[in-house]
Amino acid sequence: MSARGRDPLSGRAAVAGIGATEFSKDSGRSELRLAVEAVRAALDDAGLTPGDVDGLVTFTMDTSPEITVAQACGMGDLSFFSRVHYGGGAACATVLQAALAVAAGVAEVVVCYRAFNERSGRRFGAGVQHREPSAEGAALGWALPFGLLTPASWVAMAAQRYLHRYGLTPEAFGHVAVVDRRYAATNPAAHFYGRPITLADHAASRWIVEPLRLLDCCQETDGGQALVITSVERARDLPHPPAVVAAAAQGAGRGQEQMTSFYRDDLTGLPETGVVARRLWRTAGPGPGDIDVGILYDHFTPFVLMQLEEFGFCGRGEAADFVAEERLPLNTHGGQLGEAYLHGMNGIAEGVRQVRGSAVNQVPGASRVLVTAGTGVPTSGLVLTGDG
Repeated sequence: MSARGRDPLSGRAAVAGIGATEFSKDSGRSELRLAVEAVRAALDDAGLTPGDVDGLVTFTMDTSPEITVAQACGMGDLSFFSRVHYGGGAACATVLQAALAVAAGVAEVVVCYRAFNERSGRRFGAGVQHREPSAEGAALGWALPFGLLTPASWVAMAAQRYLHRYGLTPEAFGHVAVVDRRYAATNPAAHFYGRPITLADHAASRWIVEPLRLLDCCQETDGGQALVITSVERARDLPHPPAVVAAAAQGAGRGQEQMTSFYRDDLTGLPETGVVARRLWRTAGPGPGDIDVGILYDHFTPFVLMQLEEFGFCGRGEAADFVAEERLPLNTHGGQLGEAYLHGMNGIAEGVRQVRGSAVNQVPGASRVLVTAGTGVPTSGLVLTGDG
C-alpha cells in the first residue's frame, strides 16, 4: 500500500446538507426526477441554491448523468463531475471524490447523489440477466454455470464457509437483522417502521439461498438520496453543524472480483474492507474503540459480521456475540434491511444526522461515526466527526 501516513485530506471537507425522497416500492416517477428531488432537498438543507453547485458525483450504475441532473436542477457551470464504479462499494467513495475536489480547489460545492427505481424498475436482486462481453464479466463465467446467478447466491458461499469455520448456526446472522429492524421500527422514514422482528421471526423466514434467509437480505427500494460537500470553513456558515470528513478511503483486495472472489486463500473475511479499515484508522486514529456509532453496509447480514471483524471491533468469529451484546450502536436508521436500500447513501445521511445530533434514534454524545460502503466488491468508507 502506498499511503503509509495520515491522509492530508482529513478535516478539509464536510457534509453540509442531506436530502432524500420518500423510500417506496413504486415511486411512480422517473429516476431523473428522483435524483432532482433528492438534490434539491439536500441543497435546501444546506441553505444553498443550484447556482452554488459546481461539482457532481454519482455511481456508474446511475441512469441520470451529471450534466442532465445539472440541467434539470437549474445549475450553472460545472468544474468537476465524476462517477464511481462497483455498485454499492461506491457510496462512501462519492464523498471521497467530492472532498478531494473541494480540498484541491477544483470545486467549491459538490453534490453526491444516487437515485433509482430498484423495486419497480431494474431489480438488482434478480441477478445477471444479460451482460455484454467484458473482462470483469468473464470472471462470472466461473460461477454462473453452476447456478450462482444472484448476489444472494454469491454471498451465501462465503456465509456458509464462515459458519463452518467458527462452528456457528444461521442464528448468528439473525442478530444483525433484529438490531436493524428494531431501529427501523422507530424511524418514520423506514419502510419497516413499526415492525420490529425477533430471532424467532428470523429463523422462521424462508430460505433464499442457504444459509441466507429472507430476513438476511436487504430490501429493494425506489428513491433518491443526495449529499452536499463543501469546505469545513464554508460549512460553518451554513444552517447545520458540519459533519467533518475526518477520514475517507477506498479499497480493493488481492484477488478481488465483484462478489465472486472465491479463489482467495480464505472466504471468511473481506480483504477489501481490511484495506479501507487500515487507511481510515491511520488517518482518523486511534481506532475502533473511539467510534460512537457504526453505520455498516448491510446488503446481507453475514458481511456485517465480517466488517466488524475486519475493522477490529472484535476477534474473528466473535462478531455475532458483539452484535447480540450491543457493544456498539449499529445502523440506527434501520439500515438497508430496515429503512431502505439506496446503495448505502442513506447510511451516510444517517451518519451526518448522528454527528449533528438530529437522528431519530440519536446516540447521546455521538461525535465519531464510521460509515461503510458495499462489501464483496471494491469498497469505501468514511469516518465523520463533529467540528471541534
